[in-house]
Amino acid sequence: MRRLRIEHATRYRYRNAVLPGPHKLLLRPREGHDLRIESSRLDISPPCRLKWYRDVYGNSVGAATFADTATELAIVSEVVIEHYEEAPLDFIVDPHAVMFPFPYGPEDRADLIPYLLPNSSSDSTALSEWVARFWSPGRIIETYVLLDAMNRAICAEFEYVVREEPGVQSPAETLRGRSGSCRDFAALFIDACRCLGLAARFVSGYRHAPLLDGVHAATHAWSEVYLPGAGWKGFDSTGGEVVGHHHIATAVSRHPEAVPPVSGSYGGDPGGPPQISVDVVVSDVGG
Repeated sequence: MRRLRIEHATRYRYRNAVLPGPHKLLLRPREGHDLRIESSRLDISPPCRLKWYRDVYGNSVGAATFADTATELAIVSEVVIEHYEEAPLDFIVDPHAVMFPFPYGPEDRADLIPYLLPNSSSDSTALSEWVARFWSPGRIIETYVLLDAMNRAICAEFEYVVREEPGVQSPAETLRGRSGSCRDFAALFIDACRCLGLAARFVSGYRHAPLLDGVHAATHAWSEVYLPGAGWKGFDSTGGEVVGHHHIATAVSRHPEAVPPVSGSYGGDPGGPPQISVDVVVSDVGG
């Protein structure tokens, strides 16, 4: 078991006082058999009314509403978790899904349909040509070997860049530019899987890098693929690895742009573009 502390501070500063609109917060890690929240604290200024609910994906969502104007909006989260995923490769796939291609069963397929539809319809030819490097009709290959090959190829062949611009590149843009952020790589891997008929979804969260303990980090994104018998298995195309105890998921979604950690609006004249700062630290606190 590993204990990790996640500190995440988001601040918006305005020249003039504005009224913050409703904000949606996806900062609370997803609990399960592999992860437990030991403690959590969320400080928001100016004061707000905060309500929690579960969305359609089972994400824990904080809904904040404000009554007072302010020149700064600060959202500061600190969570300590216990992570139990020590052996990410220790999973068993149903016999019929060990080799690809395989069909999902009728009951699974009914629930997985949203995760089988491509997120981007632009230039699907480029994506199909890239996927054809790893599999072509008539070929039989171990399912994990196929997924691992695509995941490692993105890490090895594309340049990782930090993009401050909002949104996610389409797979065609990533293929054309041969570069992208973690969320762009996840979007490419997801649509590649869906091109093959494999259900995949986007994951937003954090990654603990032991060499950066105590150093400012950033949020992270990766993918999950549904494998019968094993469930949703994570693939991090930024590092070319299977997701394990260094990854902390906060939200999942069918679409890569649906789960930013903090989103919202404001009313009034801010006197110019707001100054935005995001500070994230993920550190090991012993286990």
